Amino acid sequence: MDFELTEAQQDLSGLTRDLVSAWTAAHPHPDTTGFDPALWRAFATAGILDAALPEPMGGGFGVLEQCAVLTEIGRAAAPVPYAASVSVCAAALARFGAPAQVARWAAPALRGETTLSPVLSGEYPMVTATRDGAGWQLSGARGVVPGGAHAAAFLVEAHTPDGPLLAMVDRGTAGVTVRRQRVVDAEDAALLEFDRAVVPSVAVVGPEPAGSSDGTAGMGTPAAWARRRSTLATCAHQLGVLERALAMTAEFAVLREQFGKPIGSFQAVRQRLADALIDVDAVRLSLWQAAWRESQGLPADSELAVAAFWAAEAGHRVAHTAVHIHAGSGIYLDLPLQRYFLAAKRNEFASGNATSHLRVLGDRLAVQAGC
Repeated sequence: MDFELTEAQQDLSGLTRDLVSAWTAAHPHPDTTGFDPALWRAFATAGILDAALPEPMGGGFGVLEQCAVLTEIGRAAAPVPYAASVSVCAAALARFGAPAQVARWAAPALRGETTLSPVLSGEYPMVTATRDGAGWQLSGARGVVPGGAHAAAFLVEAHTPDGPLLAMVDRGTAGVTVRRQRVVDAEDAALLEFDRAVVPSVAVVGPEPAGSSDGTAGMGTPAAWARRRSTLATCAHQLGVLERALAMTAEFAVLREQFGKPIGSFQAVRQRLADALIDVDAVRLSLWQAAWRESQGLPADSELAVAAFWAAEAGHRVAHTAVHIHAGSGIYLDLPLQRYFLAAKRNEFASGNATSHLRVLGDRLAVQAGC
């Protein structure tokens, strides 16, 4: 694989970094809403929202460039729903959606006017769909929907006897209830409840379930594709969060003195920092390996499991190392490190249990070996 960043990745990284750096300077103590509409519009004006999407919707780029943008957003812990709105929802509409769907849901989000949120479930069915005339009827509930508190529409994965269904559902659809939820670092999540909500067939993204894979370039169903992109987005954001948390901690270890010496000169502190550096490198390498394979249309399930494992495992260790070395100042609400600790914990929880990813990886390797 190629670990070199493309010119487009470097350009988008630089543009995003400039934008979020200016925002950070102007907002040293951001609120807990988890969403800044003005910053979201600024992303749209700068062309960041649509640049990493395929033509004709965007600038002709893809998942590698999206990960580059997300890493910079993570470094600033900036409250913009790029992962949910662009990397998952808009990207899925670009890949599988009809032109009318793109115009109705993706275009307003890319102009910074609205946001979108994915409601994905994977192996644990939370929303079910049954035929209802010319459409589908959705029932069930899904909690902790990322960015759901302020989303105008949702990309919903629902389970049917013939396989997963992926559909766009407007916030105001009859039978849909959205309740704001507070998670570890913000109040942008939501609990969605579907009480026989009717979705027309024109809102279904990609082919309707027919009892088998859609066979689209070997990528599996649209729902599986969206779940993979969601995993990559979380890992990319986590990389930025951990890189910045480690940089802040290393700087603190140089400046903070104890017994007349910088605490970074003590062996125990150096060891913690060295271990954290290895963890961050593991997140970076596993992310770019999985993202590159995904960008090339190659099988990447095992690589995604490895990346998700490191996002969760390293997220836990690096976040706690940062707080431990900062001591009491690491959890002061008026100092920035606590935002990175909370962001890392949220990404850790979103990535899933690290042990479960190892189990999934082990099962896949056993199948490949014929065990």
